[in-house]
Amino acid sequence: MNTSANHHKPVVSVVMPVYNGERFVESSIRSVLAQTFVDWELVVVDDASDDASPQIVRRFAKQDERIRLVQLERNGGAAVARNAAIDLSRGRYLAFLDGDDLWVPHKLERQVAFMQENGVAFSYGAYDRVDENGDCLSAVGVPAKLRYCDLLKTCYIGCLTAMYDTNVFGRRYMPLIRRRQDYALWLELLRDGGTAMGLNQVLGVYRVRSGSISSNKASTSLYTWRMYREVEGLSLSRSAWCFAHQTGRAVVRHRWPGLARRLGWLHSVDGASAGGYCGPYGPSQ
Repeated sequence: MNTSANHHKPVVSVVMPVYNGERFVESSIRSVLAQTFVDWELVVVDDASDDASPQIVRRFAKQDERIRLVQLERNGGAAVARNAAIDLSRGRYLAFLDGDDLWVPHKLERQVAFMQENGVAFSYGAYDRVDENGDCLSAVGVPAKLRYCDLLKTCYIGCLTAMYDTNVFGRRYMPLIRRRQDYALWLELLRDGGTAMGLNQVLGVYRVRSGSISSNKASTSLYTWRMYREVEGLSLSRSAWCFAHQTGRAVVRHRWPGLARRLGWLHSVDGASAGGYCGPYGPSQ
């Protein structure tokens, strides 16, 4: 673990879990280093990788005291790794970036300003989707605001764009489920009647990786159902209603995007075409 004598409390703490991410983690860290907003710390938790991921992170931590590395002795999954980083974080705002995703350079600057100028405690943004080679797939727009009932029907919040204010919520942790733990945390933040506000500008680049847990739609559906029942504690009938919305909306967005837009289930990104920020962020960077 890298420690620093610097006791300055940054404005933003960046939570980054890494597991066998040697191919992409350097690009992810460099996208944080490239931020125009500089008052941040990056807490990287290596989830017992057996590749060169910790060595790569350690090299950056030696060069920049804002970066800290924590190595777990055994693999526990993304929720365990993220919670370890949250526990060690010192910033007012918590932001999330996985070790294979990327931020655009103005991400933190625009999002922090958006939250402070509008009194927002929980925000999110649009993002681009790319494949493993960095080639653009699509841009994902977001609605202007979300309540708990809206988010139950569809998770519009990409983890790489989420940010919440610990002065309002305290430090909240992700439930220890293998999948959809970020979705469950967003629901927890909104459960008491709060509202999340969206910045419909591309803030990050989400990498779609073949063979990952998130690419398995059947697994994702199973964990969504478990989250409704076991984490949210919804009744069987309400879980079925929410699950039907999730599934039906996904089908409509995929097959009939024009209809999805008319229904408000699909959102175009403001001021940017699909893939507008993909170019500089391929895996070779």
